[in-house]
Formats: sequence, C-alpha cells, structure tokens
Amino acid sequence: MILQVDDIEVLYEQVILAVRNVSLAVGEGQVVALLGANGAGKSTSLKAIAGLVRAERGEVVRGRILYQGEEVTRRAPQALAARGLVQVLEGRHCFAHLSVEENLLAGAFARPRVSRAQLREELERIYAWFPRLKTRRRSLAGYTSGGEQQMVAIGRALISRPRLVLLDEPSMGLAPQIVEEIFEIVAALNREEGVSFLIAEQNIEVALRHAHHAYVLESGRVVDQGPAQEIARREDLHAFYLGGQAAQG
Repeated sequence: MILQVDDIEVLYEQVILAVRNVSLAVGEGQVVALLGANGAGKSTSLKAIAGLVRAERGEVVRGRILYQGEEVTRRAPQALAARGLVQVLEGRHCFAHLSVEENLLAGAFARPRVSRAQLREELERIYAWFPRLKTRRRSLAGYTSGGEQQMVAIGRALISRPRLVLLDEPSMGLAPQIVEEIFEIVAALNREEGVSFLIAEQNIEVALRHAHHAYVLESGRVVDQGPAQEIARREDLHAFYLGGQAAQG
C-alpha cells in the first residue's frame, strides 16, 4: 500500500471542520478516484495528504497519514515531494510569465543533484507523453490553452519522477475531448510506468472509467467506496451524492 489515510479530521483556523473521519487507501500502481460534489472535502483531503493544508491555516487534528508505510501526517510538503509524493493543484497554477519548458523544469527542484543531461532526458520523456507541449515549449504558459496548462501542470509534477500523484479536479473548465486525452495519458502513465494516482474529480463518468477503486465524499465524510466499475453502476449514488455531475461533466 503506497498511501493509507486513517480517520483524519481537518480544521481550518481551529474552528471550521472541513473533513471528518476520512479513511482511504491507494495501492501500489493503482488509480483511485475521490468523488463528490463541490465542497465535499476532496481538495482538503488531498492537501492534507500532501502537507499543503497548513498553508491555508488548516491542520490535521486527528488520525494519521501513512506514505510507503511511514507516518507523514505533519511532514513538510517539500519533504514529501522529495520522496515522490506530489500534488497537482486545482486550477493548474502555471507560472504565466515563464515558458512552457521553464514551467516543466521548475518541477525538477524536488529532485536533488540532477544533471543537465538528466534534465534533458526528463524533458524529452514529458514531451513524449504530451507532444503538444513540445510544439509550445517556447511559448509563455499564460498564453496557452486551459488544456495545455493542465498538461504543463501534470508534466511539471511528473518530471520529478513521483511514485504517487495527487490530481485535484483535472477536468475543470476543459472541453470533453481534452479531458479524455488527459485521463488517457494518466491511465497510460499508470499502466506503463507504474505511477499511482489519487484523483479528486467531479466528472464521475470519466474518472470511474479510468480508476481501479473509488471513494465518495459528502459533507467531509466518506459515504461509500468500492471497485470503480461497481460504483459506476450505482445510478442512485450518482443522483443522490453527486448531484448528477456525470451528466454535467
């Protein structure tokens, strides 16, 4: 098991209970979907795992988070990134005034002592996964499309050679064709390079099609879980917990 989250609670500003009693697991080489409507606690759960919740005056006040069998509940995000746990934040967060290639190279800072030759190899590896980024490599990231910026954000995470990637709402604001392209690349990375993924997503249809397992969050709690194919057949669950998000995309 590469990730295990045991019964965590997250408070913001010591008073706002955002996540309660959340437990989940990601097996080595798995794609796991974290589903739920807006405000269900998906982003908070990911930030708690990645050590980023403290940047928003939040704190894990109960439970524990294990990564590769070691407790990392209050570990600094840079320490987690150096060990191969990285997050792609909701909204992509590219450096708008840097080129596509400069954005990708920024992800390499999580890897100590990387030579220029190794960086070049890593860049070519990312460009092989995202060919359109190679054609835009010299363009300022702020002038690329939303889909290209999402690819930049994922590529920036991948250049550090992570073992576990936390993806927060990768489909947000993107055309269905681009969403499919991104999820197919994620599935191929998982299949061919063994990268594990925990994906917080409102677009349940595409997420469940590419995931092995899924958890459903409502009001900061896990209310259901199971193999992705089984969850996909639960039409009552789609309507009740997720508010018809599958139909909306």
